[in-house]
Amino acid sequence: MSLKPFFKSDNFEAGIDEAGRGCLAGPVVAAAVILPAGFILEGINDSKKLSHKKRLELRDKILDSALAWGLGMSSRETIDKINILEATYTAMHEAVEGLEIKPEYLIIDGNRFKSCDIPFSTIVGGDGKYASIAAASILAKTFRDDLMLYLHSQFPLYGWDSNKGYGTAEHIKALRNYGQSPYHRKSFIVRSQLSLF
Repeated sequence: MSLKPFFKSDNFEAGIDEAGRGCLAGPVVAAAVILPAGFILEGINDSKKLSHKKRLELRDKILDSALAWGLGMSSRETIDKINILEATYTAMHEAVEGLEIKPEYLIIDGNRFKSCDIPFSTIVGGDGKYASIAAASILAKTFRDDLMLYLHSQFPLYGWDSNKGYGTAEHIKALRNYGQSPYHRKSFIVRSQLSLF
């Protein structure tokens, strides 16, 4: 499967996506990627549809081939302070600002984005349609997974090596048994009514 660019011309378009928005723990991470004109990478797709091994293989190829890429991150503290939607926008803007080439246009996976000084389009399911968004999806997911593996080494009780901070049955059981870590999103846990205390 080969995904297409948004523009057929040589515009510097940056694809943007995030990972970790629905988690109970850890940051939300966003990536922005500018790919070369005519870039084709077999197998590139929405990161959720790829195996962990395949994501890592594609990440190496994306990092080798991209004209520019950037990452942004909003911490648990930021998420609890300004809410997950605003924190996601913050991470996305940070990712764009980290690009060594200023893009002429942004394409963002999803249906909402807080505008900046660059024109943009939001595209529902964009990570399965456009190569630059799929590349951003893969970078955001793999870099966040690496971070959650590191945090797991500090807090192994919650199973972050497998659930990556999402609200699996194992994770929720650990929360009830051991309480919250410093990396748990307090606003999410209160809202999800886990009856932890």
